[in-house]
Amino acid sequence: MTFGKGAKLSFPCFDRGELGAFSFVLLKVVRTIQSLISKNGNEDRTQITSVGIDIGTSTTKMVISRLTLENLAGWAQVPRIEIVDKEVLYRSRIHPTPLIASDRVDIEKVLSIVSEEYCLAGIKPGEIDTGAVIITGETANKQNARDMVHRMAGEAGEFVVATAGPQLEGIIAGKGSGAWQRSKETGTTVANVDIGGGTANIAVFRGGELSGTCTLHIGGRLMKFEKGRVAHISRPLWTLMEAVGCTLRPGDMAEESKVRYLTRQMAKTLSNVLRGELEETDRLLLVGGPPDWNDRVEELMFSGGVGGCLRSPPGWSFRESINRHGDLGPVLAQDLLTFPGLRTWHWAEAGETIRATVSGAGMQTIEVSGSTIHADDVLPIKNLPVFKFRHHPAEELEKQVKRAIQQGTEMYDPNREGVPFALAMSDLPYMSFRDIRDLSRYLSEALHKEKPSGEPVVLIVDRDLAKVLGQTLSRENNGRPVLCIDQVKVEHGDYIDIGKLLGGRVVPVVVKTLAFST
Repeated sequence: MTFGKGAKLSFPCFDRGELGAFSFVLLKVVRTIQSLISKNGNEDRTQITSVGIDIGTSTTKMVISRLTLENLAGWAQVPRIEIVDKEVLYRSRIHPTPLIASDRVDIEKVLSIVSEEYCLAGIKPGEIDTGAVIITGETANKQNARDMVHRMAGEAGEFVVATAGPQLEGIIAGKGSGAWQRSKETGTTVANVDIGGGTANIAVFRGGELSGTCTLHIGGRLMKFEKGRVAHISRPLWTLMEAVGCTLRPGDMAEESKVRYLTRQMAKTLSNVLRGELEETDRLLLVGGPPDWNDRVEELMFSGGVGGCLRSPPGWSFRESINRHGDLGPVLAQDLLTFPGLRTWHWAEAGETIRATVSGAGMQTIEVSGSTIHADDVLPIKNLPVFKFRHHPAEELEKQVKRAIQQGTEMYDPNREGVPFALAMSDLPYMSFRDIRDLSRYLSEALHKEKPSGEPVVLIVDRDLAKVLGQTLSRENNGRPVLCIDQVKVEHGDYIDIGKLLGGRVVPVVVKTLAFST
């Protein structure tokens, strides 16, 4: 299988004929869906095999799962295919993410890791139906991150391949750890704090809905040690140290009092952010904006490498921690565990910590849009991420729309490279034509500010107003392509494929959800 120009992913334990099967991933999935659609009764289930690969700041890992799909629609209704069960078949080893230099990932070694893990799992490439590759943390900011995306996608183009900014990474981790599911089952507000090597990504869920996100420069590899001395200090940590008067420098002996002063400051900042009570020092550790949720956090869940240390503290002394681990991870975990401000919350146990990651992308639904749609000449579109917001009557629609486009852009196109996403709007009130013109103006103003590069505008609404909204928005955007569809069920973080117009009135939509191991 070829990945980009000249690069290949080899599977030494499989023959050339088996490798060719990867070219038929989509055909296999489509046939799976077709077989489901044609079945009735107890035979409305089938299984597919999915792979999830997470390439993060510190580690790279892979999960292979079996997803059970079921057609939940009644007889003679539009098929509604959903994931009803998940089983983890294989968890890879945790590999250090290989680097050529501090700003470049060693893509060939990453591909070699994936190849080796496939062989160890005993899974042949032709047995994989679908999957997802998520590039997270500081790895997403490396100079060759885009090249790695293209190589990992390669001829397996039916995989969801995404470079996750900190907000998306936090949501992925929150679903993978089980925080999202717990909030859905209990109705409580659960904050998942995913602490890796470079950042702590917070995602807050209430009743199964995303309330907000925030990312902090809190992580295990912000300071590194060699032979008991400070070997490296990251730029964000330098900023904090200068503000608080910490005098540690590379080459200095790692003094416990000075190092712990910094890790306790991180614990304090995390506690303040979760409460929404930021001090000036806390703002130095913000990545992007302040916390944007309005709900009071009721429970905490921790994931990521530092989350694993919280679950199973190694019990090392300070000197043992820095000598064995070579970074702040275990020391930071100890101070988070004992910080009084964080112990005021109930801590729920994560289903996964360091593997709180995507285990694949399964076909969630195949739907047909409503018959009132607006579609300029932009179809078909594949692997388009979805940002969803629900209208709240208590707040002005204009503020909600503009905030949603800003947050969606920060999540899916943080470097403003013209990466499109679909904005899904639900629970909109009844709208007169004047209301629709106002909504169109809000959208146009926000798009002009946040997405000036002219990529297609894709909107999904749950009310039967896609055609008039799309036409109005198209007139206001001077030829910018607009696609507006309705009556398609999507959730925040889904990916969609939209096919060409059928009969000039409807479009087929495949909704792919990220499937998680918990």
